[in-house]
This record gives sequence, structure tokens and C-alpha cells, in this order.
Amino acid sequence: MKPPIALALLTALFISACSEPEPPPRRHRVATYQSTTETQYPAVQQPFAPEVQPPPPPPDVAATQVPPPEMAATAAPVKPTRGDIPYGIPVPDKAGFVTSPYAPNQGYVDVRGFPPGTEVRDPYTNKIFLVP
Repeated sequence: MKPPIALALLTALFISACSEPEPPPRRHRVATYQSTTETQYPAVQQPFAPEVQPPPPPPDVAATQVPPPEMAATAAPVKPTRGDIPYGIPVPDKAGFVTSPYAPNQGYVDVRGFPPGTEVRDPYTNKIFLVP
């Protein structure tokens, strides 16, 4: 009885070894795009000449032009003083919370830990107000 079982196993092994292996799974190739203008016409760096200035205007045109006002060059940015900055509106029954004077319907702003008179940035409008 052993030879037919051994023969059957040997036949099964031989048949499975003779079959073709499965091909590997297909991989999709991603197409790459390269601009034809980049390959045909490479970028050329332009020369830099800081000493070159535009030619002066003719004398009659220069006499009619008005020089720019000096006030624009000397104007400094205006920083608001403490009198211009509004105070936050305290929330009743909630110590340490205020309502923003710029966005009163947005929500509460937590100012716990800030002493009164401190400038605080409103999280809703990014404007500054004072802690009451």
C-alpha cells in the first residue's frame, strides 16, 4: 500500500512544480511631465548693474515737476495712547472673563492672571484692549 500513496504524492509534487509561476502584480506607471520650454530654452541669468541710473529728464520737464513733500518721509507710525484703547467689558458672575469691545457677540476672553490696565490682544479681531 505504500507505493501507491508515495506515487500519488510524488505525482502531485511533480505537477505543482511544473506549473508556471504567477506573474508579479502590475504596477501603474506615473507619467512625468517636463516642460518643453525648460529643456529647449534654459533660463539665462541677467547681468546686474546697480550703478546704472535712468537718464535725467530734459531741463524744461524738470522745472515743472514738483518735489515730493517732506512730510511723507518724516511721518512716523502713530501708536495709540492708553486713552485711545478701550477697556474690555466685565462678564457678570464670571470673575476673570471679559467681553471684547470690538466683538461683543463673539464670546468671552479669559483675562485671569492679568492685572488691571494691561493691554490684551482680542483673539477674535487681533485688536488690543485693556483689562478692566
